[in-house]
Amino acid sequence: MIQMNCQGLSLGYDVPLVRDLRFTVSAGDYLYILGENGAGKSTLMKTILGLLPPLDGRVTLGGGVRANEIGYLPQQTQTQRDFPATVWEVVLSGCQSRCGLRPFYTRAEKDLARQSLRRMDMERLSRRCYRELSGGQQQRVLLARALCAARKMLLLDEPVAGLDPAASREMYQVIDRLNQQDGMTILMISHDAQAALRCASHILYLGRQVFFGTREAFVQSAPGRRYLSERGGEDHGPAD
Repeated sequence: MIQMNCQGLSLGYDVPLVRDLRFTVSAGDYLYILGENGAGKSTLMKTILGLLPPLDGRVTLGGGVRANEIGYLPQQTQTQRDFPATVWEVVLSGCQSRCGLRPFYTRAEKDLARQSLRRMDMERLSRRCYRELSGGQQQRVLLARALCAARKMLLLDEPVAGLDPAASREMYQVIDRLNQQDGMTILMISHDAQAALRCASHILYLGRQVFFGTREAFVQSAPGRRYLSERGGEDHGPAD
């Protein structure tokens, strides 16, 4: 049983972006994190991972999960897109958190990297240079890398940003399978309200009003109605 409790969080660097944030994520949840740019979404993810300390409050991980056992797919920069390594090297590097001080990868870790590539249907490209791939292929490689670190939970920061519609659909389908078939707990930052209404079990909205609850409750809430109306989604309800 995974349980992550965020209690009374104040997020930011010097000035809080969010105050008194409280929510809980349980095993198998699919949480979409919505909100405007600058609302603190990426800062929240980095705080969950222990990369940034909260200004106040705490993040508690339960069910035997540790921060270094959470798979993380950050937003990709142009420098990262041009990274001169093979697909295999990029994915295998996701096992570094398992190595500790050991300066080599075990057979089991290499098998895990191959399995992750297979799950993303990228094994055939393992010898290709990463920077030669399309945007959608690169995201699949990075997701395979995150799976090498993930025990039970994935944190995804706008995984379809910059992808064309076809590649975006494929990425959503892959993430849905990880949640529905593999039981992976997903926390995903997104600006795609319609995808949230299709896929999310829960929604965390960061804005003038903070909301946390089921997707059905989000549609009925004041922050949800306002957010969906601004994006032309006021007539769309949750769909499975």
